[in-house]
Amino acid sequence: MYEEEYEHRLMDAQYSAGDDADVEISLRPKELDEYIGQEKAKENLSIYIEAAKNRGEPLDHVLLYGPPGLGKTTLASIIANEMGVNFRVTSGPAIEKPGDLAALLTNLDDGDVLFIDEIHRLSRSIEEVLYPAMEDNVIDIIIGKGPSARSIRLDLRRFTLVGATTRAGQLSAPLRDRFGVILRLEMYTPEELQRIVTRSAGILGVAVDEEGAAEIASRSRGTPRIANRLLKRARDFAQVMFDGVITREAAAMALERMEIDSLGLDNIDRRILTAMIKNYNGGPVGLETIAAVVGEEAVTIEDVYEPYLMQLGFLSRTPRGRIVTAAGYAHLGLTMPGQQKFDV
Repeated sequence: MYEEEYEHRLMDAQYSAGDDADVEISLRPKELDEYIGQEKAKENLSIYIEAAKNRGEPLDHVLLYGPPGLGKTTLASIIANEMGVNFRVTSGPAIEKPGDLAALLTNLDDGDVLFIDEIHRLSRSIEEVLYPAMEDNVIDIIIGKGPSARSIRLDLRRFTLVGATTRAGQLSAPLRDRFGVILRLEMYTPEELQRIVTRSAGILGVAVDEEGAAEIASRSRGTPRIANRLLKRARDFAQVMFDGVITREAAAMALERMEIDSLGLDNIDRRILTAMIKNYNGGPVGLETIAAVVGEEAVTIEDVYEPYLMQLGFLSRTPRGRIVTAAGYAHLGLTMPGQQKFDV
């Protein structure tokens, strides 16, 4: 009983290629041909997978990195499906002790894909155990303490480790260098997001016209996860107020009710910019100061909100801190200091 509870805690998900899942997972494509966007990564990955299958070998270890919500978990599951093997999921913070990692690795079948999300959060002691597993398919475990401690080497079945991270720079060099395939996922274009919205709407059984899908895509911050979330909420408004069809008008109303503007900025984005302008004349302002004023964690601002504001050119980083740009002022209907007096 304890072992079942232990494995359930360690594994966030475990399923084989072709298994059915809930609606959220059903929105994920199962094959590379269904996966929209990331064309360069897809083209190279398809070659690596085909070559590995022809040799009868597991795919080399894969590192996926990029901003959150771009499909790293989806791509990892596609790798398992394309290789025809089991797909097991865990995360860096869930692996607390070397024994946790040993339990995962010794239960893998030949060729299985082990997906570790937030792999940059693995402790150094866990990484040391992972190195020989990745290179030589063995794992060394220390049993006991003090003079009676002894090391046991266990042979592992060949497997593919797929690691995902939003912070590739925080990976140690020895761990990063052990990945044979390193792929960066880029932000999606509005056209790609429109195709994703249309596909997801078909799976959910939601009627959406071309303009409605384009409206949702244009406000999705280049991220499929956000696009699918906005689609579901637009569906609610369409069902109650627009005869069940997501038109441009229905999508616009839903997004405005959710306080998401024409560029995809939400209330927190605008609060960040407004607080910097109102309290600090647009900057420079330190990240911790912004977090305290807005009431969000600094890591959340840095990973979730700041990249998109910088992509739009509304925010810039300097050695002294963050600064709101002229474009950021203009989006809020304000003018840079020294040019014209304004009220916030």
